Amino acid sequence: MKGTARKAIMKRLFELAARALGPEEGQALAEYGLLLAFIAAVCVLALVALGVAISGSYTSIIGSF
Repeated sequence: MKGTARKAIMKRLFELAARALGPEEGQALAEYGLLLAFIAAVCVLALVALGVAISGSYTSIIGSF
């Protein structure tokens, strides 16, 4: 097999691999985005709950004076 034929075969294999992996990469990116959004929502809810707890503690401390 000559070098030109090998290059053509390798080029075709890389094109097939790129086509096969293309849509999957976009799907993985969307999944990571959803995961990041879920983690952000959990963090916001935790901070809100923590803020309410701290506010109640400060209110009880100030009320004791």
